Amino acid sequence: MKEDQGKKMETEVKEIEIESMEKPQEKTEEVKRLPPWAKQVTVRGVIASIVIGSMYSVIVMKLNLTAGLTPHLNVSAALLGFVFIRTWTKLLQKTGFATTPFTRQENTMIQTCSVACYSIAVGGGFGSYLLGLSRKTYEQAGIDTVGNSPTSIKNPEIGWMTGFLFVVCFVGLFVLIPLRKVMIIDYRLTYPSGTATAVLINGLHSQGDKLAKKQVQGFMKYFSMSLFWGFFQWFYSGKDDCGFSQFPSFGLQAWKQTFYFSFSMTYVGAGMICSHIVNLSLLLGAVLSWGLMWPLIGNLKGHWFPKNLPDSSMKSLNGYKVFISVSLILGDGLYNFIKVVVFSITSIYGRLKHQHQRQNLKIVGDEQSKALDDLKQDEVFIRENIPLWIGVTGYIIFSILSATVIPTMFPQLKWYFVIVAYIMAPSLAFCNAYGAGLTDINMAYNYGKVALFMLAALSGKENGVVAALAGCGIIKSMASVSCNLMQDFKTSYFTMASPRAMFLSQAIGTAIGCVIAPLSFFLFYNAFDVGNPEGEYKAPFALIYRNMAILGVEGVAALPQHCLQLCYGFFAFAVMVNLVKDLSSPKIGKWMPLPMCMALPFLVGAYFAIDMCIGTLIVFVWHKIDNKKAELMVPAVASGLICGEGLWILPASILALAKITPPICMKFLAS
Repeated sequence: MKEDQGKKMETEVKEIEIESMEKPQEKTEEVKRLPPWAKQVTVRGVIASIVIGSMYSVIVMKLNLTAGLTPHLNVSAALLGFVFIRTWTKLLQKTGFATTPFTRQENTMIQTCSVACYSIAVGGGFGSYLLGLSRKTYEQAGIDTVGNSPTSIKNPEIGWMTGFLFVVCFVGLFVLIPLRKVMIIDYRLTYPSGTATAVLINGLHSQGDKLAKKQVQGFMKYFSMSLFWGFFQWFYSGKDDCGFSQFPSFGLQAWKQTFYFSFSMTYVGAGMICSHIVNLSLLLGAVLSWGLMWPLIGNLKGHWFPKNLPDSSMKSLNGYKVFISVSLILGDGLYNFIKVVVFSITSIYGRLKHQHQRQNLKIVGDEQSKALDDLKQDEVFIRENIPLWIGVTGYIIFSILSATVIPTMFPQLKWYFVIVAYIMAPSLAFCNAYGAGLTDINMAYNYGKVALFMLAALSGKENGVVAALAGCGIIKSMASVSCNLMQDFKTSYFTMASPRAMFLSQAIGTAIGCVIAPLSFFLFYNAFDVGNPEGEYKAPFALIYRNMAILGVEGVAALPQHCLQLCYGFFAFAVMVNLVKDLSSPKIGKWMPLPMCMALPFLVGAYFAIDMCIGTLIVFVWHKIDNKKAELMVPAVASGLICGEGLWILPASILALAKITPPICMKFLAS
């Protein structure tokens, strides 16, 4: 009996040894079979990227101009790229045409290109610093507000916006090229979003046709339902405050305080993608502001602010809404900025110290200790090297171009400020990309806000607002694009896609985005009343950013009565919540709300927070009922809901431009 067991164990050991010897050979063969970088960037891939990037640009532009909150759609873009090419190849095969195999490398290229395209719509400033320069935002901030100079206006135009995006966004592509090996291989930074995207892509190309078919069917089903729903509810929205989007779900009194379910499939889908704590933080912010604070402060009209002022005045209720939300955003942003910088410096110091100790101990053979997969991925990543001269030359050319063009567009922003910004840019980009690699937090907006306050203070009363908003755009765009590129390099590392192909895909996507994003913005700007605080397209961050610039120019003199004390309190609250989250046990920390998310409903209203909480409730219940199916299908269903209603925006905008109004107004009144 013992002899039989011994023989059995020997056989198992031999099988394991043979299997372990076969795996390296398989991995080596896979590396050898990888297509060259030029063949990873395909014509059909670029076409798919343009379609996906354009559709997502319209979707995120709507989210930017309504709620101001945009979820990460990287995973959704990878899934949609897979669906697009799989459907394309199946149709061609049925008609008798031969097709080239769809690889994970091509899928990665599509994801990178489409995300680069729609990221310009997300971070290009269309709902924040660029729109903050418009006359409408100037008037909302108060014509008589000290520091809000009448010369600080530049209305949106497609020409200067496109030119501005081209010169500021392309700098970010080149700034960190020399450090890509340090970030990805030497420091082994995790970049959670990039890693998650790679896991999805690898899973899609290894799980088999049956599961992939389920995801495609799920996406198409909910895409069709969402598209039909967008078309159906349009008929009932003949005037303002009409239609299903104004349905008083919790009664008319709650509706007046913006508490209702707006039947937006886009927000429900976004809620399914965002984490539970993001959605619950939005709801908490909505209850605190529209359920408690604004009714109480509104009752103090005549005591805290004059009765004859409209609610939209910055010296009236609107001033409290704007500046309290600004204090929450600044408190959260400043805390995380300091935290990430300190964390990054500590981590770099620890790595250098560890490296020094290893050299003293003469430890060798580090390569032998690495896993085989890491070695093969390292080999592919290093083999497809991007020459250093491309990064240096590109950065210098675009920096000179920016320093020449931007002061011409914005005379208030002096050329020497632009040069100083680009001298500091590499260190800022490195800090942001390193911090994002550790924490998955892209701090580009916070770097932009630091530049905003510095330039507002340095440029004087007449030039401060324009210089601050334009300078914020330079720093924010550069830091954001360079960080996105590092996330894509991490995705390419795990899918063994060529970094050269990723860089080219990012460049193509950025160029397309610099054209598509302004077009999608003007689709909304011309068809709808963008910037109206009473309408659907409130563009809350345009007013927030302009008031931050005014605050930088004038200081606390710009605040209405008792607002400063409330701002101190909410700033302290934002810092305290983050401290409790970081210092307490995970059981307590995971329930701490996110102040940045809490701030959004303060201006926008509660309705979108309710929609997103419906999405998070669907995901929660689905995971409880069937966890495995939920993990497989949630990204597909959420993407379908977002894309379906998002696609309906195009014909709805065209109808609005043609002055064709819906035939019915469904409205609810008290009896």
